[in-house]
Amino acid sequence: MSLFTTRALTVRFGGLTAVDQVDLRVEEGETLGLIGPNGSGKTTFFNAVTGLVPAAGEVWFRGGPLQGLEPHVICRRGIARTFQASRLCLNQSVFDNVLIGMHTRVRSGVWDALVRRRRVLAEVRHALAEAAHLLSLFNAELVERGFEPVGALPQIDRRRVEICRALAAHPRLLLLDEPSAGMNPEETLELMKDLQIVRGEMPGLSVIIIEHDMFVIEGVSHRVVAFNYGRKIAEGTFSEVARNEEVREAYLGRAADAGEAAPAASLGG
Repeated sequence: MSLFTTRALTVRFGGLTAVDQVDLRVEEGETLGLIGPNGSGKTTFFNAVTGLVPAAGEVWFRGGPLQGLEPHVICRRGIARTFQASRLCLNQSVFDNVLIGMHTRVRSGVWDALVRRRRVLAEVRHALAEAAHLLSLFNAELVERGFEPVGALPQIDRRRVEICRALAAHPRLLLLDEPSAGMNPEETLELMKDLQIVRGEMPGLSVIIIEHDMFVIEGVSHRVVAFNYGRKIAEGTFSEVARNEEVREAYLGRAADAGEAAPAASLGG
């Protein structure tokens, strides 16, 4: 049984079908690249999976259904995500932003803070140590800057903090929505190496990554799925999908019919 499966997943906004009867699966430990032209339904697919928009069809995770559940419940079940636009608290510290990701796992409450201070302090120390470990997987300097406002960091380090915050929830499935957006080629290469390190440290973690940069998709994905107009139009290895005629047409238009080859770098999402 696959770790994650959707069956005929469909999202409609009035008369617009944003996600159209999508069947998709992800195996344990697999990284799946999700590509497609702008407006092809990729982010809406993520929103449907995480309970942010209503959807028809089925979503199954670790053998149980997810449809109809609230986003925080889905997170507790083991699915965490990042967003295209940064959702960091820029005035809060690097550590604080990562600790936010642990909210579904924290056991202590207000009463514990009043009468079980030793337990609360132990939990805080453990959480800080875990946050430091996650940050060190990406950049040891982030640990040194852990008490600085995250707004003082460059774009690549902000993205790293966002990914660490998602990983702090201990997900089994991580959804990354255009993590290299706004980065230059050197930063994108660094991020790709970061993702490979995380995959090595967490071999059981499954990932679905939406990306514009096909260099990243080719470098980190075991399989690739292509969307267009909300439909899944291709699935396979990166090279198989890059050669697919329907995918080439989705990116390049009818020029593909005239025999022009679609360079892999042009297949952005």
